[in-house]
Amino acid sequence: MNKNLGTKAILILVVLLGCAYGIVGIPHGGLKQSILNRIHLGLDLKGGTHLVLQVHVEEAINSATDRDMQSLNTALATYGATATKLDPKHPETITISGATPANQSDVRSVLTGSEYQSLYSVSSTGNGNFTMTMNQTSIRDLEQRTLDTSIETIRARVDALGVSEPQIEQYNLGDNEILVQLPGIDDAGHVEDIIQSTAKLEIHPVVSGPYSTEADATASGPIPPDAELLKGTAGNGGGTAYYILKRAAIVEGTDFRDAQPSTDENGRPDITFTLTTDAGDRFYKYTDANKGTGSMAIVLENTIREVAGIEGAIREQGRISGGGISQEYAQSLSMMLRTGSLPASISYLETRTVGPSLGAESIHAGVVAAIAGMLAVMVFMLVYYKGAGINADLALILNLVILLGFMGFFSATLTLPGIAGVILTIGMGVDSNVLIFERIREELRLGKTAAIAVQDGFAHAWITIIDTHVTTVVSALILLVFGSGPVKGFALTLIFGLLANIFTAVFVSRTIFDWSLSKKGRDAVLSI
Repeated sequence: MNKNLGTKAILILVVLLGCAYGIVGIPHGGLKQSILNRIHLGLDLKGGTHLVLQVHVEEAINSATDRDMQSLNTALATYGATATKLDPKHPETITISGATPANQSDVRSVLTGSEYQSLYSVSSTGNGNFTMTMNQTSIRDLEQRTLDTSIETIRARVDALGVSEPQIEQYNLGDNEILVQLPGIDDAGHVEDIIQSTAKLEIHPVVSGPYSTEADATASGPIPPDAELLKGTAGNGGGTAYYILKRAAIVEGTDFRDAQPSTDENGRPDITFTLTTDAGDRFYKYTDANKGTGSMAIVLENTIREVAGIEGAIREQGRISGGGISQEYAQSLSMMLRTGSLPASISYLETRTVGPSLGAESIHAGVVAAIAGMLAVMVFMLVYYKGAGINADLALILNLVILLGFMGFFSATLTLPGIAGVILTIGMGVDSNVLIFERIREELRLGKTAAIAVQDGFAHAWITIIDTHVTTVVSALILLVFGSGPVKGFALTLIFGLLANIFTAVFVSRTIFDWSLSKKGRDAVLSI
């Protein structure tokens, strides 16, 4: 018995020291700072910026069908058929016209080829016309990829700002929404500018231009469905000019592998960029086929920055230059291109800033509530269960240490609901001790000795404790998986606390009882 008690005591001591290390780590900068280095404070405790964003995923669908439309026109040129998008309200639909009775089967073979078969459903509308509609599964997949890419891009941009412990995730309370919480950042306007800028750099083939006005651009006829009119500047820093460009880009935002600020031969700021391998091959194919005859436009955020003739084949590297680029703009733009272009634009549904003083008040109120609740529970246990109450109080203190140790080891973020989780854990810990102590009292009333009563009391209460904790952990896991923001903080704290409580209420408390009884001998009497 004594040997087993010694082993159990060493195990408890190791756990206690390990959790103390989890809370404080290697102390530096004072005890408070050491704790904050391990357990981070959430937005509601530290202060910062809270944003809810809406991603316009329909733009990604439009962009995808634009690229497919361009590819189809290349493949259909042999048969004299063309692909267009006639209804702006339905960007998922492509209309094919111009097929003759002699080549309709060949045209359909192109439309149902392996490149499009899994994405589109094809139907004939008569007179050599077909309709391709992106199926719902493909649309949902593309929307989810757009949302996931937006989250990763925003996270990369926020990381570039040096924000500590940001929370960026899908917001499950709405469709295609993202939750962004940035503790310690109170300039919401600057954050919005960095996040919202799509910095979408695209290179488009030029159909015609420049034109002095929009009317000049459409004087000879309407703009083709597969083209668009964009505004830019005339060469050498001249006035406003308009160009008609192919709607589908040769390369676009996600095709850029790197971008860095630099200077041109005259010492003016500009940006150099490098394309991915696939995009570089695509760019080389286009420029090689159009060298000496075609031109292309560099479009940034729907504005033409530069129009250049194609003098030779270009594979992977290019440059954005112009008199209007400042050093600050070059730094900001290169960072956004480097971290990735947003696949679709976003809008802000909610913007809220929490001041640090309000966070400090929340911490104070939460700590006071936790301490007051714990002291009240400890006094109750001492009064109602007498000597056994000391056992429960020791287990309760160790429970709190283990809980905070878990949070420190996992670098968890403590939120205001998380503090509520700590208080709830204290209540659950007391509940477990009450179950055990009441079972021991019942065994003593049956005339059993103290040692047997403790043994049977723990054995009978064990199943009930496991049942209650498992069901509560499952509920907390559901909150952790499907919740967001502070709800996750509450769930995480509750799960850590429940796991700690199983150890302290059953193992630690039983060890204390066994140690106490071993000192009193065979005729020991429990104070309970």
